[in-house]
Amino acid sequence: MKGVVIRDFERPPQGALDELATFGVATVHEAVGRTGLMKPYMRPIYPGAAITGPAVTVSLAPGDNTMIHVVIEVCKAGDVLVVSPTSPSEDGYFGDLFATALQARGVHGLVIEAGCRDVRTLTEMRFPVWSKAVSAQGTVKETLGNVNLPVVCAGQLVNAGDIVIADDDGVMVLPAGQQEGALRAARARAEKEAANRARFLQGELGLDVYGMRPRLAEKGLVYYESLADFQARA
Repeated sequence: MKGVVIRDFERPPQGALDELATFGVATVHEAVGRTGLMKPYMRPIYPGAAITGPAVTVSLAPGDNTMIHVVIEVCKAGDVLVVSPTSPSEDGYFGDLFATALQARGVHGLVIEAGCRDVRTLTEMRFPVWSKAVSAQGTVKETLGNVNLPVVCAGQLVNAGDIVIADDDGVMVLPAGQQEGALRAARARAEKEAANRARFLQGELGLDVYGMRPRLAEKGLVYYESLADFQARA
């Protein structure tokens, strides 16, 4: 089915989004069992970009940006636009004019499994984009797609209202309704990392902080004082 636009959906509590944003992709991804991470070719167009917000999903035809024009009117402040072509495309679907329209509505950023362009202007605007490619190749406006129906973007299923977290480490998706459990796990992981960091600052080694020595010995790791020692004992 094509030509469907779902105008609205339930968005997660803003407080949960704000706290998730403080942890970032790596911590949340690890905390929830290493799930939800998009493929590593999804890269930010400029370093330091970071966004967290509910997904507004778009499925569109390869080489055709019609549905990006359509989706803008249903976006709300704080949303993250997630765009996926129905077959692989690296064309430059998105540029500074789209970004201007989305910024005016308070949209936090774009995740697109395709190409974008006008990168220098987007960077100057500080409009965050994570894309599969950068390409000046333009698109047409001919074919209908869907808005706010489920999409698969860079290997992850995304539903409208799912939480998108994106930064320099990549893009992850947290299913709607799982934010409280994710927050508890992320807090615990962050506390553990802070304690480990303090030990590293005191000069301790990961071998001891993580209790690795017994397991490595069981696997057969053997230390020798020198090459001569190894040769003598081999």
